Amino acid sequence: MQTVVLGTSGTTAADVIAVARHNARVELSEEAVAALAASREIVDALAAKPEPVYGVSTGFGALATRHISQDLRAQLQRNIVRSHAAGMGPHVEREVVRALMFLRLKTVASGHTGVRPHVARTMAALLNAGITPVVHEYGSLGCSGDLAPLSHCALALMGEGDAEGPDGVVRPAGELLAAHGIVPVELREKEGLALLNGTDGMLGMLLMAIDDLKRLYTSADITAALSLEALLGTDKVLAPELHAIRPHPGQGASADNMLRVLAGSGLTGHHQDDAPRVQDAYSVRCAPQVAGAGRDTLAYALTVAERELASAVDNPVVLFGGTSQAEGSGEGRVESNGNFHGAPVAYVLDFLAIAAADLGSICERRTDRLLDKNRSHGLPPFLADDAGVDSGLMIAQYTQAALVSEMKRLAAPASVDSIPSSAMQEDHVSMGWSAARKLRTAIDNLTRIVAVELYAATRGIELREGLTPAPASQAVIKAVREAGVEGPGPDRYLAPDLAAADAFVRAGGLVEAVTAVTGPLA
Repeated sequence: MQTVVLGTSGTTAADVIAVARHNARVELSEEAVAALAASREIVDALAAKPEPVYGVSTGFGALATRHISQDLRAQLQRNIVRSHAAGMGPHVEREVVRALMFLRLKTVASGHTGVRPHVARTMAALLNAGITPVVHEYGSLGCSGDLAPLSHCALALMGEGDAEGPDGVVRPAGELLAAHGIVPVELREKEGLALLNGTDGMLGMLLMAIDDLKRLYTSADITAALSLEALLGTDKVLAPELHAIRPHPGQGASADNMLRVLAGSGLTGHHQDDAPRVQDAYSVRCAPQVAGAGRDTLAYALTVAERELASAVDNPVVLFGGTSQAEGSGEGRVESNGNFHGAPVAYVLDFLAIAAADLGSICERRTDRLLDKNRSHGLPPFLADDAGVDSGLMIAQYTQAALVSEMKRLAAPASVDSIPSSAMQEDHVSMGWSAARKLRTAIDNLTRIVAVELYAATRGIELREGLTPAPASQAVIKAVREAGVEGPGPDRYLAPDLAAADAFVRAGGLVEAVTAVTGPLA
């Protein structure tokens, strides 16, 4: 099993995916433990002073004006966790919660939160034991971090609330901790607040979305090439010199992918045959431009995510050296800030939903073209065996169209909204969690949309008797048939075929089948 070691300087996207999706173990480096201890000393020194320090000896949010006496501070930290664990709705997916927990631990390990090493080690212990706190769909406004989701995680750390065990069964968190020999934490000054105040949920979902979309953009390049082939289109529009004169990196990558899939095809170049056409339709000819723009959007989103991965997001934060609230101690200080605002992450989550919707839309347009006898250049209506008696893939395209329509609704940005909270103290929020949740749905839909195009395009190629498809196309057809997606023939129950195509794309089978012939694709 892979082990991820957290230091003080952040983490990587690959490490987040390893922990969230592949159950990698988590350890703290000696550097991180030393930084945790040093920052805790600063917090303890400030807690002993009579002057109030936000997050250490005061209330929170709109209640920050109250100075809390030492005998109530442990209760204050417990109370903020309990009161903020106020989520509602369905349970969030296990991988999302694991990403959320790991990314919160990443910030804690930076040494800028004032959390004790013992608390950080306990956070790692929950991850390593496969204990996943129950987090609900609703409760984050994406500012002051993902408060309710993180609070549910902190609650489990205290041995309260519910959690899912490694067996997938939900039980009281205290029981699960006891079963794995983990002692619940007793929170001290600032620790409760430090466990709640970050963009970790939206960032985790952004990183997993990027991971999924990388595969889907390559998959869509492949299905676009298969559709071009089935439609007897021309691959001349994919020539590198054409894309060099408009040098968007993503466009060039998508065109190269398509060209490599089509290498050796006996179906391309027939656009001047029985029904001559000068140019292919936009959905075919402009496939690299549309998918490429999405690739470039994805690259920008990764840049934002990597900056966030290198960040320590908390409020207040512990800074080493200086004066300010440390009153000239020279050892360190605690400062309030606004780094918890989710706007940078929220914007790119919404941007990706827009790009994904457009990719889904162009996939659907190619599918519809394959099914229309007036535009498919010799294919039977709806790719049916006996059109009229058979309906072929008519309703598969309806399903795809319904998915595209929902994606367009999901592309409406969440981040343009803001709703005030905490008695107008938190009067502008990012709604980044909501942007992330709808993007996950959009990616699910996009996978299905690509699967329907794959289903139609492979059937269309097989119906072109007497013409030999590209070796990569042949490999796809062989692999998809072996995966349980049946080929042309009389009408049958289509849902199982579509489900098998979806599973094939989702698991990376489409990309694997092609790259076994072409070598790695972008």
